[in-house]
Amino acid sequence: MKPLKVAREQQIAVFGESGSGKTVLLSSFYGAAQEPAFIKKSLYKITADTAAQGLRLHQNYLGMKNTGAVPAANRFSATEYVFSVKQRPNPASKGKKPAAGELRLVWHDYPGEWFEEEPSTEEEFGRRNETFRALVGSDVAVLLVDGQRLVDNAGEEERYLKALLTNYIAHVSRVRTELAPDGQRLVRFPRVWMFGLSKADLLPHTDATAFRDLLVEKVGQEMTLLREELAAFAEEPEAFSLGEDFVLLSSGKFEPGRIDFGQQIGVPLMLPIAAMLPLSRQLRWAKALRHGGKVATELMKNAGTAISFLSALAEKLPGKLKLIPALVPFVTDPLIEHGTEKLQDAYEKAADRHDFLTAVLIGFRLDLNRAVENDALIESPK
Repeated sequence: MKPLKVAREQQIAVFGESGSGKTVLLSSFYGAAQEPAFIKKSLYKITADTAAQGLRLHQNYLGMKNTGAVPAANRFSATEYVFSVKQRPNPASKGKKPAAGELRLVWHDYPGEWFEEEPSTEEEFGRRNETFRALVGSDVAVLLVDGQRLVDNAGEEERYLKALLTNYIAHVSRVRTELAPDGQRLVRFPRVWMFGLSKADLLPHTDATAFRDLLVEKVGQEMTLLREELAAFAEEPEAFSLGEDFVLLSSGKFEPGRIDFGQQIGVPLMLPIAAMLPLSRQLRWAKALRHGGKVATELMKNAGTAISFLSALAEKLPGKLKLIPALVPFVTDPLIEHGTEKLQDAYEKAADRHDFLTAVLIGFRLDLNRAVENDALIESPK
């Protein structure tokens, strides 16, 4: 059988100190997508491109679900996980032309130990640099804040937060010096960096706004310094954001002998965040960088792809908003401009037509909208 063309590939990099919940987050993301309840209600299925990785993640998930056994951390082991998002077989669509392409998510997991310890061998030193170099091709990066550590430091949260951001800053500075000793800046670089509160279930009264306000109040200066360190990687740092997007993340509610994954927070948003969050940002930056240059060209190319996609979606939206690539510098994202009610109508019509990619991507935008409305997500101001 001829493989489907990849319609869109998005890459997300997840950073966090050891114990911050990266492995649990990844395992719960994949495992929950294998549950019959998810498969039954979803238009798509998520599969791991490497069968052994998928099996290991599913085993991790089932161990947590049934016995509460948290998977062991892979010390100094950086892994790239590739997931395909394909149309779920639907008897009602028998005879219909299959989807023209699939979506792909590349999830980079960066070992937390590298924030806390220096490599002990030349091999490990090289592996760390190679891993960070691979991550700089991502579209979105998530910096985790450990909810358990906030609970442990209740009333003195700045002690943990300052140490965390200082570690991030120092590590980024070291790696940048090693990867770009001549100060060369990168055209391709994650330009959307967001903060994620892992284990958010431990802080039930903390919403995304409270999480943002806590960081700004306690470590606003460190956030600025981290932004400067990361922006120094990127050519055209104006096309870069850090500390503008925040998300709550909880893999499930931990109970004696089991984990209730029916109470996940934010985990299902990882795919919509990777697939949709960069779109409007690229459009905004493409409009701002009209003076040319490599980054402007790269953004215009990405924005042109986004506009082609959004133009197709716009045909399905009420009002028949017309967009053409020649107008890239002057347009905005119609999926943001249109309200939830109109998007829901467009989603349902696309699903009825078995227009897989359109329905899935509009559905992702709806997921983000609902998360914003529920204060589980803050997006950069439009």
